[in-house]
Amino acid sequence: MILENTGLNGQKTDLHHLDSASSKIGFVRWQWEYYRATYDYKIDDTASGAEYYLRISTRAVEGKLENPDAILRIDDVYLGRATFPHGLDYEGQVPEQVLKIAKMKLAALKDQLASH
Repeated sequence: MILENTGLNGQKTDLHHLDSASSKIGFVRWQWEYYRATYDYKIDDTASGAEYYLRISTRAVEGKLENPDAILRIDDVYLGRATFPHGLDYEGQVPEQVLKIAKMKLAALKDQLASH
């Protein structure tokens, strides 16, 4: 599921600040290359035993990701259930408790980014 109206889409910040702000909240920068990076936050659904990942997709608009001063733009924010062996299902139903946690984490990240 793509999460709309997060207040993060289109926001720009430097790589160092995004890394710092996101890690304070529990996000990890997993996939990255010179011009793109994704930040993931794992949410465990204790009721079903499923794992969900809140994923923030970014793209460098100035510089490359090897430089902490590179400017990144946040593109889309996704929420998906982990599937075996290593995929995410973005189409399935998301439990309300998982969605609530995801929205809280996104609000916290938005606040952290605004404090720069």
